[in-house]
Parts: sequence; structure tokens; C-alpha cells
Amino acid sequence: MSGRLITLEGGEGAGKSTLLAGLREHFARSGLDVVYTREPGGTPVGEAVRALVLDPAHSGVAAETELLLMFAARAQLVRDVLRPALAAGRWVLCDRFTDASYAYQGGGRGVDTARIAELECIATAGLKPDLTLLLDLPVADGRARASQRGGADRIEVEYDDFFERVRATYHARAQAEPTRFRVIDATLPAADVLAAAVAAIEALRAGGPA
Repeated sequence: MSGRLITLEGGEGAGKSTLLAGLREHFARSGLDVVYTREPGGTPVGEAVRALVLDPAHSGVAAETELLLMFAARAQLVRDVLRPALAAGRWVLCDRFTDASYAYQGGGRGVDTARIAELECIATAGLKPDLTLLLDLPVADGRARASQRGGADRIEVEYDDFFERVRATYHARAQAEPTRFRVIDATLPAADVLAAAVAAIEALRAGGPA
């Protein structure tokens, strides 16, 4: 049996960490063998890139540099973690994947999507998620949540219009691929968000649409 790749996406403060914790408990109870990873990160190289990209001390990083760093980390993750796990029949839950580059570097930074698509071909060699859970909520709500965490990283300090573009791009991608995306209202209580995510995942396990 081949594995499945599930990705979590959403803007700042969307509640991905809370959902991930709930999904870990769900998978543990169900006995499903799941690999958990994140982007950028998941490998020694990826974690080094993460520290570099998110460090607020590097305020002058060019959009193209940021994009290339993200895809460098992604290429390593695909080779070292994702493809081996999927080939072994394991399920993978990844906190962000290629959709984030289209949303943040494409929508947010304004990088040409054609360039992103070229890098996607190189880094992933066609690997796409079987299911993408998109946590959606208004930017103002997300910023308010994120501010409670303190210690904003280099991306979190961007202005609201940046995150509005990110959100709009996520919406556009979800509309373009409705069978892959499951858009979840992240303003709902955490238990309801988890229930919606579990329902989509169980539908995937059953072989039906998410």
C-alpha cells in the first residue's frame, strides 16, 4: 500500500500547531503509522534554512533569495523524508509544503508564479499532497492570535496587506483544486476544527473525496 501525504496550510495564527497536536492524538488512537515533519525544516539542512529564513536579523533578504532557500530545504525534505516514507507505505503529515511558496513568496512577495512552478518541478519532481487542510481566518484575527505568542519572526512582522495577499492566494489555489483542498473555518472552536480535519482525513483513508 502506498502512503499518503497530508499538508497543513494557513496564515499566521491560524492554529496549525493546535490542530497538529489534536491530529497526533487521533492518529495514535487509530493506529495509523504517521511521519510528522515541517517546512522549512524536517532535515538538518532544512532546519538550518529555517533558522536563517525566519531570523528577524536578516531583514534585507531578497524575495528571490527567500524563495530559493525555501525550495532548497524542500528538495532535501522530499528526498530524505517524504519519498522514502511514502514508498514504505507510511502516511506523512507536513506542516506547510509547496502551496506556502505560492502564497507567501508568490502572493505575499510578488514573485512570478512561473518561476515558482519551475522550482517546484526541480524540488518535488511532481510530488503533490493527497490532501491539503487549509485553516482559514481573517488576517486581523490571525495577527491578534500570533501576537500573543511573542517573539515575532522575520515573516510575522510583515504588514497586514502582505498577509491579505497570502490569504487571497491560498483561496485561489483552493478554488483551483477543490478535490485536494479542504478549507476549514479557523474561527471555529479548536474541537470543531479538529473534527473537520479528521473527517477529511478519514474520507481519504476510505478512498473517497476529502
